[in-house]
Amino acid sequence: MGAKEGFLQFKRETPITRDPRERVGDYKEIYEPMSPEGLNHQAARCMDCGVPFCHSGCPLGNVIPEFNDAVYEQDWKSAIEILRSTNNFPEFTGRICPAPCEASCVLGINKDPVAIELIEKSIAEKAYELDLIKAKIPTKRTGKRVAVIGSGPAGLAAADQLNQAGHEVTVFEKDSKPGGLLRYGIPDFKLEKWVIDRRLELMVEEGVIFSCDTDVGFNIKAENILSNFHAVVLATGAAQPRALNIPGHDLKGVHFAMDFLGKQNQVISGEIASNPISAKDKHVIVIGGGDTGSDCIGTSNRHGAASITQLELLPKPPQQRKTTNPWPEWPMTLKTSSSHEEGAERMFSILTKEFVGNEAGEVTGLKLTDIEWVSKDGKMIFEEIEGTERVIPCDLAFLAIGYTGPAENGLLEAFGVKILENKLPKSKNYKSSAEGVFLAGDMRRGQSLVVWAISEGREAAVHVDEYLMGSSNLPQKDESFFHVLDEKESVD
Repeated sequence: MGAKEGFLQFKRETPITRDPRERVGDYKEIYEPMSPEGLNHQAARCMDCGVPFCHSGCPLGNVIPEFNDAVYEQDWKSAIEILRSTNNFPEFTGRICPAPCEASCVLGINKDPVAIELIEKSIAEKAYELDLIKAKIPTKRTGKRVAVIGSGPAGLAAADQLNQAGHEVTVFEKDSKPGGLLRYGIPDFKLEKWVIDRRLELMVEEGVIFSCDTDVGFNIKAENILSNFHAVVLATGAAQPRALNIPGHDLKGVHFAMDFLGKQNQVISGEIASNPISAKDKHVIVIGGGDTGSDCIGTSNRHGAASITQLELLPKPPQQRKTTNPWPEWPMTLKTSSSHEEGAERMFSILTKEFVGNEAGEVTGLKLTDIEWVSKDGKMIFEEIEGTERVIPCDLAFLAIGYTGPAENGLLEAFGVKILENKLPKSKNYKSSAEGVFLAGDMRRGQSLVVWAISEGREAAVHVDEYLMGSSNLPQKDESFFHVLDEKESVD
């Protein structure tokens, strides 16, 4: 530990953001760089705890106190080596992770936690600046060929690990560029796409093959993949959006969030000329209070929406932890994103009842009512509050209420993978029910975080390597250290 009393001397600080009035005029990242001195102070706040709960909070098991100390000592070579030993893509997670490690930081018991995500991003960017991140080309090849279907964070992590193990890896991607959710789901103001391209260039140099505009099951059949590769990793995410089956859900102007966000990213990258869904001068309703809903707010503000309202079924969270939500649990507190700061009304405990439309079949309003959450037979249920039903203006609605599982496009069936009652594929130790076919990421565990997807890709790679070679030297997370029970692992 570099500074024995750093947590007493320095307060938590994070990078300042550009003025909201300025940043809604572009899609650039919103944060200003932090000064070297400021970053040093933040690294100094790490207490090097006897039991670092931040390890268990991080799905990747990042060795956080050690890289904090290396940053404090300005030993960037050690810092990036420590960080890359557990995380293939710290430049991604350092920008878009909700930082469960910070929620588990011991300092967070009675002070603000260490700014771990900031430090992680800073390590990655400093390492690129100093040319410490270079292509690492495997010296030996095994002669085994692995197909990875899907190039999101799980697929990329699996491909990276398996390539380093010496296998010949081909990543198949249905879109025109790799990246999956990273490229076509997360807005550029949170993750500019040059960050992805920079890393992909290294992977190509290291020997990973990317086959884009290849929709497995259509451009190429599953049986062709199975006959030409020794193992297959399916990592296409949880791409089946949850519908809101209320009257009027099929009116023009009611869209799934990703249909809007993905097209906007294609506009920014020059793949298409304009977004077919425009929020300009419209009264926008975002249904869903999570990150995807927040991304719709930020993008709608940049379109020039007349108004934006975000609706959430659940009650408004408290500003501080309740006694029933103690450290180191994830804090169930009110989160205000950068997009909220740019302008939006937030409404909690709201039940959406009907989309109202005109004769042209276009949405013009949303009927809703206030609800109250009550305990009944040990369960929390909601009851409508009489007299609160009303219709609010709505020219454009985005459904951001999650995903039910993998896309229902026949891919799993084509590879012979059996599906559970909850629509997730049958899985044990990342192996599917089909010989030689493995699963990773949201496709296997259901919708989750990018950091979990990377962890899944890394762990799946270990099992693929063992399947191909009989054993594996790839690093594997010590699951006994993590307070996470994956019930699907117990399914035979």
